[in-house]
Amino acid sequence: MAFPTGPGLDLAFASEFWILLPAFVFVTLVGAIETVGDSVAIQRVSWKKSRAIDYKAVQGAVAADGLGDLLSGLMGTLPNTTYSTAVSVTELTGVAARKIGVCVGIMFVLLAFSPKFLALVLSIPNPVVAAYLMVLLAMLFVVGMKIIIQDGVDYRKGLIAGFSFWIGVGCQHNVIFPELIGEFAGGMLQNGMTAGGLAAILISMFVELTEPKRQRIELNLDVSELPKVNEFLGEFASKCGWNPEMRHRLQAASEETLLILVDSSPDFSDRRKVRLEARKKDGNAMLEFIACPVESNLQDRIVLIDGPIREVANEQELSMRLLRHLASSVFHQQYHDTDIITLRVDA
Repeated sequence: MAFPTGPGLDLAFASEFWILLPAFVFVTLVGAIETVGDSVAIQRVSWKKSRAIDYKAVQGAVAADGLGDLLSGLMGTLPNTTYSTAVSVTELTGVAARKIGVCVGIMFVLLAFSPKFLALVLSIPNPVVAAYLMVLLAMLFVVGMKIIIQDGVDYRKGLIAGFSFWIGVGCQHNVIFPELIGEFAGGMLQNGMTAGGLAAILISMFVELTEPKRQRIELNLDVSELPKVNEFLGEFASKCGWNPEMRHRLQAASEETLLILVDSSPDFSDRRKVRLEARKKDGNAMLEFIACPVESNLQDRIVLIDGPIREVANEQELSMRLLRHLASSVFHQQYHDTDIITLRVDA
């Protein structure tokens, strides 16, 4: 009795490998971006109250997606990815419990070994499937638009979102140079998601390169570094042509952010660093602090501070109250080993 054998690994790295490598890199990168978007979207529809995105969970989703692609390649089968329709199903049903997701996943694994179940799915009339998909895609489009406009839309966001969307639709329906698109990389760009994702990457890189140059400084995570921060921001404000009042607001907002970082990470303050980047955007100041992890999300905690100041209030709460009034917006992205806090101070 002959046992089936796997496809094996070809490590010759012939010319065909190098020809196909760029296409696979682009597709994998677009798939990773899709995973990030799906992870952000599912968090938006899963929480009852609006809160900041947990990028630690997004990191886990990307890592799981990459591991799945690696295992698929080793097994010689097609790679898998996240599916955006799950976002629409969650929004439609209101069911977002992790336990239910685990149970549904186990059911899918078991049903994959049942040919009768597959035959039952294939027997569903095409009009019913089309109506089902139309509802899911319509809801998914709305969720995606909410994510884009939640923090405001400027011409950069509008350009990236609108241009990449229409590039994807045009390539999917063969209305954009069909002869060239169909032959390039074996028709890779005929897929709307791949073409649109690649367009979004290229436009984002162009916009990033054409933005005003960022000024940065790296410091120890300690309150003794405040004079260096004030000097750095004073030079930045002078180059931007802002008055002393704006300079003082920048320095005060940065001081409160640095104090929060130091108070939130006492065990790391003596051996961790923080990098401060400053740039001018649409006439306003954008300050970005990249430092060691903070225990809880600063963005959520600032939103919750609405009541009167208590008689006994700790210094960190006072700093957050001051920061909320000094900065027009505060965004806090948390990763496993890095925190990125972005402040916008209107001129």
